[in-house]
Amino acid sequence: MATSPSPPPPPRSLPSLADVIFSSEQANHNFSRILGDLKRANLSITNRLRSIRHDAAFVARVAAARPRLPLVANERCGSWYIDPALKAASAYFKSTDGHTGQWKFSTRRVNLHLLDLIAQHNGCIIVDSTRRGKRIPDALSKTVPIWCAVLNRALFPSAPTAWHALHVPPNVVSLSEQSQIEARLPRFVADFLALEVDLAPLQQRLRNKPLRPLWATQDDFNDDDDFEGSGSELEFYPVVCCTSSRCVAGGTEVGEGAGYIQGAGDDTENWALGLTAPLFWAHADALLTTPEHELPALIQSLVAVHTNTGVPTELRQVAPRLAIGVLPPEPAARAALTVASASGATTCVVALVPAVTDAASWEKSPSHLEVGLGGKSKAASRALRAALPQICDFVSRFLLRPDDDDDDDDDDGGGSSLGGVAEKRAVAIVCESGKDLSVGVALALYCWCFDSSGQNLLLGGDREPFTKTKIRVRLGHILSRLPDANPSRATLQSVNSFLID
Repeated sequence: MATSPSPPPPPRSLPSLADVIFSSEQANHNFSRILGDLKRANLSITNRLRSIRHDAAFVARVAAARPRLPLVANERCGSWYIDPALKAASAYFKSTDGHTGQWKFSTRRVNLHLLDLIAQHNGCIIVDSTRRGKRIPDALSKTVPIWCAVLNRALFPSAPTAWHALHVPPNVVSLSEQSQIEARLPRFVADFLALEVDLAPLQQRLRNKPLRPLWATQDDFNDDDDFEGSGSELEFYPVVCCTSSRCVAGGTEVGEGAGYIQGAGDDTENWALGLTAPLFWAHADALLTTPEHELPALIQSLVAVHTNTGVPTELRQVAPRLAIGVLPPEPAARAALTVASASGATTCVVALVPAVTDAASWEKSPSHLEVGLGGKSKAASRALRAALPQICDFVSRFLLRPDDDDDDDDDDGGGSSLGGVAEKRAVAIVCESGKDLSVGVALALYCWCFDSSGQNLLLGGDREPFTKTKIRVRLGHILSRLPDANPSRATLQSVNSFLID
């Protein structure tokens, strides 16, 4: 029996305008999401490392144009743009000290170690970058010029007025801002002089020539530029402020087309996965040829190998019988640290470990203290204030311990007393970086246990009331011997609170 054919489907209705066109709310949402996805893709680790390599090539060009001038990395990110084989030193000039209306000469980061380098090579090149759409970071356009002007005025007070002028990059710093900064220079000079730095050796090193900043950027650098002549022929020492990053139009971090990122080496805690500038340069070819999805695993393996490598800790003397170093990975190595001394010394070790531990467990022996403040720097710096009384008490007991109580085993750090209560004893302070918490503890002990000449206050010396100025002077002594130290504001606040309050 034949079946009747099925009825044809009803005609499809045409889509309405609402079906075809997104609402303005939907369109804006989708557009924002797409832009966000593109930005995240451009801010990949691969693009960051490629951008760093690109900017480092420009720094190498500047160095080749002035081969006699050493390269100095302005930390934290300057080291990313300098091949370690070319890096001569580090400096710490903060951009916040050059922010409009907040101009400052930092008595915490005096950077006096650069004067030796500048005098030896007739100048230097300071390398930094900026990620905020600027041509020059505030650290190089204002903080370094302030530093030069302050030192010129302090070291050569009777020099011609031209030596004392503030030089800033034209078309970057307005005349109004320049005049406002100049009005503050006398106060900045007074702040520097209050540190009681011995100026005579600094004046001799600079051989009666002032410092003067100059600038080099990717937008205006010429390979034939001689920075106004050879440093040895100039009447001043050129301090060339080199901005490694290229200014991206529109002030965005992501550049055009190829995924260039301005200031890619900044904020490494947000993207580097523990990768450091030395590790990047040691493995740059492998990192730049590895696919993006494989990079995290490669970086983690490189960091793990580097962390587990037992590198001997070098202790650096920062005050009489006080030394600072990097925390050794093994507890046995911490206990065995000794401070070199011409007469020999029994050493007490204060190790600041990155784990939070009970204060009752800190004392490992009469000469070995392990203080668990935690791994996060700000939290550890804040916790330091509560730990300093116990640290100072422990070190005081060590310094005052009679010679007869000296142990013959390794608990003393491998040394034996050579006579004289406390005067033959030294203290080693170590932390993860050797630049922050250990500096704070050394500063507290320097003030608490010793006078300015290094005599032991615990043996009956008079301890004057602590003031911020006196603490700052002692900090200046430490930083002059440890120029790459970078104690955080929170660390120094904890020290001030303990000593003053």
